[in-house]
Amino acid sequence: MDGIGNTMQKKAAELERMAEVLVTGEQLRLRLHEDKLIKDRRHHLRTYPNCFVAKEIIDWLIEHKETSDRDTAIKIMQKLLDQSILHHVCDEHKEFKDMKLFYRFRKDDGTFPLDCEAKVFMRGQRIYEKLMNTENTLLQTREEEGVTYERTLVALEFIDWLLQEGEMPTRQEAEHLGRRLLEHGIIQHVSNKHHFVDGGLLYQFRMNFRRRRRLIELLNERCRSIPENHDSPFCLRKQGSEGGNTSFLSVSPTKEIKVVSAVRRSSMSSSCGSNGYYSSSPTLSSSPPVLCNPKSVLKRQVSPEELQAPGGLYIKKTFTIVGDAVGWGFVVRGSKPCYIQAVDPGGPAAAVGMKVCQFLVAVNGMNVLNLDYRTVSNLILTGPSTVFMEVMEEAEY
Repeated sequence: MDGIGNTMQKKAAELERMAEVLVTGEQLRLRLHEDKLIKDRRHHLRTYPNCFVAKEIIDWLIEHKETSDRDTAIKIMQKLLDQSILHHVCDEHKEFKDMKLFYRFRKDDGTFPLDCEAKVFMRGQRIYEKLMNTENTLLQTREEEGVTYERTLVALEFIDWLLQEGEMPTRQEAEHLGRRLLEHGIIQHVSNKHHFVDGGLLYQFRMNFRRRRRLIELLNERCRSIPENHDSPFCLRKQGSEGGNTSFLSVSPTKEIKVVSAVRRSSMSSSCGSNGYYSSSPTLSSSPPVLCNPKSVLKRQVSPEELQAPGGLYIKKTFTIVGDAVGWGFVVRGSKPCYIQAVDPGGPAAAVGMKVCQFLVAVNGMNVLNLDYRTVSNLILTGPSTVFMEVMEEAEY
């Protein structure tokens, strides 16, 4: 069973990477159209519709701070070319070159290879946008098994809507589409206990198609993964946009001060070496290594039952954290329940009152008391820039 589970996890990871490339490429295409870099161009008495000049795109990427140098910009565009998102207008160059050559997004000339996987993601994105852009009551806060979840879909109502909108001809085919969307990580059952079925169970969109992707993420094959070490902290705050090093204080109950350098969200694939350090990828950041296993700020670990005990020692607080240009500004650590290991004093989390030693109860309406830091961190990273969080902290008497 472990082998089957590992195979399914690898397949899911591959599908998620494919989805991120597709969504990131589409976001770039729309931005370039908006800035009028994609247009009809003439060369040697011939007109090439809807194309862009490679050299101009490299300039644009640097100007818009998507990258700081031309070599990295070329690698970003090469990634999109390798994934058949774009191509040379005459298909004469398999490499993206920093020259006055014409390239075109395949979606602009109808040559995008629509395999089964790509079709699912494109269908999922269209359904997501249609739901977001139309007035309907499908997405609501609802309760399942005593837990409240935000922005949920009832499966049978979702199927009714798919039929009403002409997305699918029959209920059976609509249910099959729901299963495909779940298998590709686009939607999920609110507590991950069930596959998609035509009934009263609740589901949420797991993938936020509107999250603005940084193009540099394309060069990071495992940017969505979290370090495997169970006790490793996870920093939800990037470096400053100017590339300078930032750090923040993690204060333990004994007032011991630890400095934890912030890392880019786009460098999550950096690995923890045998020396215990979490090294930033040199292609993404020049910051110094970040200590992977600082001492826990907790005096002791508590259980979910102890946190929720009536008349107990803990009180609930809620926060709405609006991410800024560099993230949210806190570190998640631990498991069942997770807790706040560090908070950036100048970040959005500190501004609303988040503190170390608080235990995470819910993220965006999803109960996370029985999840580990990797799952919780992924929920935050794949969600909207505004995060709604419930925490428990020890009451002061």
